[in-house]
Amino acid sequence: MSNLTVIVLAAGGGTRMKSKTMKVLHRVGGRSMVGHVLAAAQSVAPTSVVAVVGHQREQVGPHVLALVPEAVLAVQETQEGTGHAVRVAVEALGGEVSGTVVVVTADTPLLRGDSLAAFVAEHEAAERAVSILSGEVEDPFGYGRIVRDAEGDVLAIVEQKEADHDQREIREINSGILAFDGAFLTEALPRIGNDNVKGEYYLTDAVGLARDAGLTVGAHCLADVKQTEGANDRAQLAALGKEINRRILHHWMTEVGVTIMDPDSTWIEDDVVLSRDVTILPNTQLLGATVVGEDTVIGPDVTLEDCEVGAGARVVRTHGQLAVVGDGADVGPWAYLRPGTRLGAGGKIGTFVETKNSEIGAGAKVPHLSYVGDAEIGEGTNIGAGTIFANYDGTAKHRTVVGRHAKTGSNNTFVAPVTIGDGAGTGGGTVVREDVPPGALAVSAGPQRNLEGWAGRRRPGTAQADAAAAASPDGPAASDD
Repeated sequence: MSNLTVIVLAAGGGTRMKSKTMKVLHRVGGRSMVGHVLAAAQSVAPTSVVAVVGHQREQVGPHVLALVPEAVLAVQETQEGTGHAVRVAVEALGGEVSGTVVVVTADTPLLRGDSLAAFVAEHEAAERAVSILSGEVEDPFGYGRIVRDAEGDVLAIVEQKEADHDQREIREINSGILAFDGAFLTEALPRIGNDNVKGEYYLTDAVGLARDAGLTVGAHCLADVKQTEGANDRAQLAALGKEINRRILHHWMTEVGVTIMDPDSTWIEDDVVLSRDVTILPNTQLLGATVVGEDTVIGPDVTLEDCEVGAGARVVRTHGQLAVVGDGADVGPWAYLRPGTRLGAGGKIGTFVETKNSEIGAGAKVPHLSYVGDAEIGEGTNIGAGTIFANYDGTAKHRTVVGRHAKTGSNNTFVAPVTIGDGAGTGGGTVVREDVPPGALAVSAGPQRNLEGWAGRRRPGTAQADAAAAASPDGPAASDD
């Protein structure tokens, strides 16, 4: 595979998607469809990658280059068939190609690199002019059939409408993925005509040209034929997405040793990395580049996107994005980890806590009903229930720093920018507007006043007043409020 060109056909309109987004850009399994195909192509280390774009190329071209910066974009101004698309690709490479050329379609997201490598290896070992990636299906209706001779070489690809009775019984079908000897392809492309019902240039006509020239044509029958399935509408896309997810889950369970309690309600995308003895509970989604360490329990009811979770952590009923959870930390239930959250080892983010752009140190805890934004909380500190880090003054964001082993009371508000020193404390209901020195206790509420007899005077005849009177043998006190 020292001289290998991969041509990705991504110019079609995909009108059955009924979408303003180009078909091959629809995401499935954590990547666009063309992203999956490009990943498979790159795994065989090609010399060149050419993407043929057409419809909505202002969307497709930049996306391809973001994934494969060295790719060549070839513009197919009018879609006149696969033969025309490949001719455009070869022209973008200077008009001729050598070595091996593989042509793949951009809407086959199940295609894997190892399958593509095996296909190319067989093609080159057999020194063929053309090879077809084929597969056997139960119902071949609508597919082009692979017609072989007695030696197993391919005689032709016969389309459904042109097949006779015996040919229609053939279950080996053309996937649309082909490999060519580059010199033959360069010579054959100008000779492919469009004398057919659609008036298009069919790349498969190269099979006949090779046979007429006495060259070898073969087919590599892929046992896992699902890898060649495409998606033309959203129903087919959903079916492919479910199959990709099934394969991903199967890999983690069988190859790594991950426990997935309920595969039917668990979704894990292609770039996620899991470790041995991770346990995934029902209704969990692990998305993007999420990484989970050993012995961690995730779920139930968790969505994590581009997050890092350390070994032995526990995350339950939580939504997280671009967040880091340290080893042995505890998150949830009903926590919301926004981008920039970093929870240290053994720390806790508890029930109905929202965090954003904040670092919470090792062993530090934010257990209940709090908002922590733009903050730094030191090691071993405990944040009282109902605390608000007031980080926004209406114009700009400011940062709050809470030191090590501080103990803050319930129902606090920290008006940033403010610093609470190591070992400091705050009283319940305190609004902290100024820095608190290390070891000091900050309180902001005034002394408590009890207005005796208030219920009897202000709520006469109510259950409240009756209960107060019953609890006071002398009746409500006569005091002035």
